[in-house]
Amino acid sequence: MGETAGREHGIVTRSAEYIGSFPVDDSCLDDQIQQLHTQLKSFKNCKSKRTVSLRFSVKGVKVYDEDEMTLLMAHAMCRVSLSTARPSDAQFAFVSHNPGNSDAKLYCHLFRARHARAAKFLNLLLCRCFQLYFLEKHPEEAQDECSGKKPTRNPSLLNQGVPLSVSALVSFRRAPTQGLLPGAKVSSQPSTEQVSSPEEGLTSSPTIVRKKAIRTKELRSGAYRSFTFTPLKQRHLQDKLSAPQEKEQASAKACKSRAPSLAETEEALAQAVWCWAGLSSDCSSSLLADDVLGAFLLCPHPKKPNRGSLIVRFPSGLVTHAIKNSKGKFRLEKCHIDFESLAALIEHYTEFSEELECFLSCARVNHCYDWEEIVNKSSRSLQDNKKGTFKNQSWV
Repeated sequence: MGETAGREHGIVTRSAEYIGSFPVDDSCLDDQIQQLHTQLKSFKNCKSKRTVSLRFSVKGVKVYDEDEMTLLMAHAMCRVSLSTARPSDAQFAFVSHNPGNSDAKLYCHLFRARHARAAKFLNLLLCRCFQLYFLEKHPEEAQDECSGKKPTRNPSLLNQGVPLSVSALVSFRRAPTQGLLPGAKVSSQPSTEQVSSPEEGLTSSPTIVRKKAIRTKELRSGAYRSFTFTPLKQRHLQDKLSAPQEKEQASAKACKSRAPSLAETEEALAQAVWCWAGLSSDCSSSLLADDVLGAFLLCPHPKKPNRGSLIVRFPSGLVTHAIKNSKGKFRLEKCHIDFESLAALIEHYTEFSEELECFLSCARVNHCYDWEEIVNKSSRSLQDNKKGTFKNQSWV
């Protein structure tokens, strides 16, 4: 793709041509996006200033020169408001406010990739950074992929660190004979001893039980060691008891490996962004309602578990379209065009609205954008200007 390969410690580096930066009006989101794309079209034939390297991470975006030695721009993730692209012109852009400027204006930073696919990839990278940044700030909204009850076992001697041989003896005493051993006489008096259940734990010392059994000659010394628990059976039981623990450890490792991150391949990255991977479905839907017009979410259908769905933010609100999959072909419900893949379906409706209310949008909003910082900065700047005017008037 002509980009510099680089991926370490959650950082992805790609190369592009820097076109320039221009101010953006601080208007409502839908108007801002429309004005932004109009301006991007006007820069379609503009010559690039220089080749740069873009470094993406959850912390923010950094722009270096071509040899990656000189830092040209650095934007913390909390100061980046949105990301967009125009693949037809191989353009990628993001909007942010610069902390060094006293006016606290928003600026759009425009780049040109080598081709349309590269521009899409740059936009997907930043959109995924937005999602991971949100997960970092709001871990309670993460999707619990490893949820599930741990296997429960009734407490037994084996769980309390008692040897298997002693467990065998106690099991022998709890046999259906109700404590009667071979040769034992039936007592006419009711026994006051209550046989304890495994859940209640030990009622007497295993050593005392063993000595009593040997003293009454009802059990030979050492015989308890082989009762029902041969070495082979002991190993089998130990393996059986340790298996759930090993499964829990393996499950924990699998969950760690599935931790949300910047995907390496374009296909995996697109899937993660479109499905809002790592976020719960309820949270994803609520964030989608506050995203750009045409933003979408791929998820299982709420009423049809065997089908997928495409939830889109239209002017009328969030609308859910079921996705039909017949013989490897994908089609939106109430639409008439079949596609070979979900990627082809998304790409088509990004360019042609047809039965939909509007085009699908590749732009995404940073839902952790720090609006308060820019508002506070503007108010401080206004107060400073007033103070300066007052001083000048008093001096005159």
